[in-house]
Amino acid sequence: MAFFKDGWTRRQLLTTGVGVGAGLAMPHVFTRGAWAQDQAFCNNPNGDTVTLGFNVPQSGPYADEGADELRAYELAVKHLNGEGDGGLIPLFKPSNLKGNGILGKKVAFVTGDTQTKSDAARASAKRMIEADGAIMITGGSSSGVAIAVQSLCQEMGVIFMAGLTHSNDTTGKDKRRYGFRHFFNAYMSGQALGPVLAEEYGKDRVAYHLTADYTWGWTQEESIKNATEALGWKTAQAVRTPLGAGDFSQYLTPVLNSGADVLILNHYGGDMVNSLRQAVTQFDMKSKQVNGKQFEIVVPLFSELMAQGAGEAVKGILGTANWDWKLDNEASKAFSKSFGEAYGRPPSQAAQTCYAQTLLYANAAETAGTFYPPELIKALEDFEFDGLGNGPTLYRGADHQCFKDVLVVRGKQEPTNQFDLMEIVKVVPRDEVTYDPEIFGGELGPSEVKGCAA
Repeated sequence: MAFFKDGWTRRQLLTTGVGVGAGLAMPHVFTRGAWAQDQAFCNNPNGDTVTLGFNVPQSGPYADEGADELRAYELAVKHLNGEGDGGLIPLFKPSNLKGNGILGKKVAFVTGDTQTKSDAARASAKRMIEADGAIMITGGSSSGVAIAVQSLCQEMGVIFMAGLTHSNDTTGKDKRRYGFRHFFNAYMSGQALGPVLAEEYGKDRVAYHLTADYTWGWTQEESIKNATEALGWKTAQAVRTPLGAGDFSQYLTPVLNSGADVLILNHYGGDMVNSLRQAVTQFDMKSKQVNGKQFEIVVPLFSELMAQGAGEAVKGILGTANWDWKLDNEASKAFSKSFGEAYGRPPSQAAQTCYAQTLLYANAAETAGTFYPPELIKALEDFEFDGLGNGPTLYRGADHQCFKDVLVVRGKQEPTNQFDLMEIVKVVPRDEVTYDPEIFGGELGPSEVKGCAA
């Protein structure tokens, strides 16, 4: 049985929310670990357990993602504690994980509800750090939340392993030394998706953007505009929409009279489900002809969970994904099997991301031989690894952005079951989506901070 700090049961967890590659760098073992462990730092675990804080949307428009993230976190804790089938611990390379907790301490966890609101997310993270003794915070399905919590963690001297966050800003202008991101970003989506859109729909297109009005939507709109306009597309209009709007009809009404022949929905989670279904069913956009072309709809970032919500409307829709359970590699198959046996369903990209973040933090501690954050930061920066489902992966030290292959996906026309709603159109190599960290600015800041132990 998984070890829960506050008496959570597996049933409670599941009902929360809605619904080796060759040439990899060997881990560094740091000699400072022995004495660093004795230094004063935030929530240094002196007992026989170590507490992790899982901060996810348990309510609000991204609650489906949050529920799956919690499932993955529970599974990661079980595997770290030597329970279950071990998941990806045997496949993760290079790794110092032993399946006996972290540095011999049993892993416990506490949870918080971000509500997909930055203030609520900061408050729940602060509570987990100050009241529950969490030594690491992870989670979230919103870039606004991730940036807010990442900033808090930098101030308090607590490692933040970002969950689902796709804004360029998370590891760009708002990056922090204490924050690490396993998820890809909007720039990568644009670079991967742009050429496929030009190939499938041609270079003479006019796009209309509906964009979630916060940091992720802004950078997603910018990235896909830049990528498509570089290939010849024009932009008719870009309109911002409030998060959690529900009814998007007032924003969809002008689209077909704008001169645009492509609608790009820079929406995620429940917002994407609602706006896409309304565009397809209420406005019948996919049947229209504009500018002598078939009208098309694009969703730059989506997932199987969103596809389930959108139903028939997702068929034929192109976008990108961070990971998909149908990837043909040993780690993806192993994780999907482990997750499926535990929960009766395949994992989402959110689940895979959060599971990976938990193992990466634990391995950094094992590698450094301490929980002292500056040493864990050293272990994570420029760490190259394989065996978590995305192929050879790099955590770039300059900005703490993760680099791996990006998937271009499409909603299946003839799905075989309720979980098989997306097909992988193209696997774009990581070299094709890698960029100079200087283009987004920002400063990581110091690794030595006063933190909550001061």
